[in-house]
Amino acid sequence: MNPSEGKILAVTNAGHFAIHYNMMVFPALVLPLADRLGLSMAQVVELSFLHYLFFGLSALPWGLLGDRLGGRKLMMLLFVGSGLSGIAVAASMTSPFLLSISLASLGLFSGIYHPIGMGLISKGVSNISRGMGQNAVAGGVGQVMGPLLTGILNWLWGPTAGYLAVAVVNFAGAALMLSLTVPEGVSREPVKQSGSNGMIGGFVILLVGMLLAGLAYSGSTVILNAYLELKAKGLLDMLPGAQSGNISPNLLASLVTALVYTIGAVGQYCGGIAGARYETRYAYLVFHATCIPAAFLMAFTTNFGLVASSSLYFFCLLGMQPLENTLVARFTPSKFRHSAYGLKFILAFGVGSIGVKIAGWINANWGNEAVFVVLGFTSIAIVCVAVALIWWTNRSREQSGLVLQPQAKITG
Repeated sequence: MNPSEGKILAVTNAGHFAIHYNMMVFPALVLPLADRLGLSMAQVVELSFLHYLFFGLSALPWGLLGDRLGGRKLMMLLFVGSGLSGIAVAASMTSPFLLSISLASLGLFSGIYHPIGMGLISKGVSNISRGMGQNAVAGGVGQVMGPLLTGILNWLWGPTAGYLAVAVVNFAGAALMLSLTVPEGVSREPVKQSGSNGMIGGFVILLVGMLLAGLAYSGSTVILNAYLELKAKGLLDMLPGAQSGNISPNLLASLVTALVYTIGAVGQYCGGIAGARYETRYAYLVFHATCIPAAFLMAFTTNFGLVASSSLYFFCLLGMQPLENTLVARFTPSKFRHSAYGLKFILAFGVGSIGVKIAGWINANWGNEAVFVVLGFTSIAIVCVAVALIWWTNRSREQSGLVLQPQAKITG
């Protein structure tokens, strides 16, 4: 790796860490915010709808703007805009309306990363697969550290401190950019595959699976921290210092959530290995099939059982992502590859943000356990999509000339 590539990866890894940190702070503060604002858990969850919606739907517009202005300028906008938005959220803790608007701003600026950061890597790093792999790890660390540090900061100083930390993280990214001269990179042609232009029919079927997976991701992550705080209280009684109040339920839930997401990051690594060793479509099916019992168990277990089932669920839900990314590459024409990934992120994080609304509505009407029952049925639907994908691609294999076995693992 030459110095130019190192600078690109330093900035993009910082960006990937920051945006996942940004998006994981709110779930760790759902119950503390409910107490502060005098709202129900479901009402607080709904305040984050625009936060997640703008994060996803802004991906394609930011990508188009990046083609005109360049990636470096927009990466700086990401850090500065997210930092200022973090301060705005911290200052809006007494007003549900202002809190929702400032969260929306944070989601909007965080949405810059995926089309811009991945574009910088694809243009400026010679070993794209390795670069994407390192970048995925950085995002996974951000997803773990978000709820972990937020839980500690909330325990020490309250919810406001959690979003002031968001400002610090993002301004540190801006400072990193100022200290490095980050090149735009030179476009590299994607690796050619056998076959003509991929299999569009397979991609259309996969889009349905990605939409459902996005709903599952947003619906589960927004409620997980609060759900663990409510349903794993027995763990608190087992810890020394719990009776004296030295450890709060929210802090314990944040620590357990961080553990669950760490196991999910291990799942991403294992998913990449599975995609390299086994036929990608079948590995994709197995990961989603394993989510089914895990989601139902989350609805009916507590304490250690809940932690174990949550870990299994997120191991598979996050572990399927490198498999999904590989399938996108296999089923789309190379000249439309960036647009295909842009469409994926709109579905997964934009349209998928409706999962936040759905989770809040289910929680308000049937209780938080029902959310995970619905997630179990969502996984059943995704498995049906995966079976349809296998059937379609097997039927069309000879006509399309599709390479079903991945040539290079695509992560992130």
